[in-house]
Amino acid sequence: MIEDPIADLVARLLAQRVIPRDDELARRALLDEPFREELDRRLAAVGLTLREHPYAAHLTLAVARPQERAVFAQDNAWLSNTLQLDRDAVALLVVLWAQIVLPKRQRQRERLDAESAAAQQEQMFADSQPIPLQHDVAPVIAERTLLADFGDRLGGRTRINFNLGVLARHGFIQRRGGEISEGPLLDLLFDYERTSRRILDGALSELLGSQPQPATEGGTDG
Repeated sequence: MIEDPIADLVARLLAQRVIPRDDELARRALLDEPFREELDRRLAAVGLTLREHPYAAHLTLAVARPQERAVFAQDNAWLSNTLQLDRDAVALLVVLWAQIVLPKRQRQRERLDAESAAAQQEQMFADSQPIPLQHDVAPVIAERTLLADFGDRLGGRTRINFNLGVLARHGFIQRRGGEISEGPLLDLLFDYERTSRRILDGALSELLGSQPQPATEGGTDG
């Protein structure tokens, strides 16, 4: 039997949805340029793309941009997701991403900026090695705080509790002892460079039923 590590990697991503960044094949996809080029070519041939981020601890697959219309445009409308999540579940997911991933990203970047020259030399391949996801880096949200802050706009206690269970089953979050923490898919949920401003300045306000604030000048975290 002829070995095909690219087929193995794609099959695992399809079956498992996420693969740790330190997995042997995942690291090869990040560090081996010919391997990555062939992987991207074969994924593009079936309308998919590898979703990864320098600070994320996992890899996953996403619909490639040229195929987004074929997948998401239906009946003169644009689907927000392919997981049959209701509007309030999507709004909750955006809120959790904004409260967990954005602060984590800022802390990760501050930590990286604080590295010494020697440490930065060791980080030569930092674009393929995520900052460790320690407890002081990835925020944890108390469910009671989430209910107090957003309960009236996200369907109330019963609906939020139901949607948290759905999001946990999909791998976006983890729930333990009344606290919500990051799941393996949350950090890969959005293309930062493409959607961070839209989420923070537009989609979040729209989903929560309030008016968006004017966008500030300058770039956004990506």
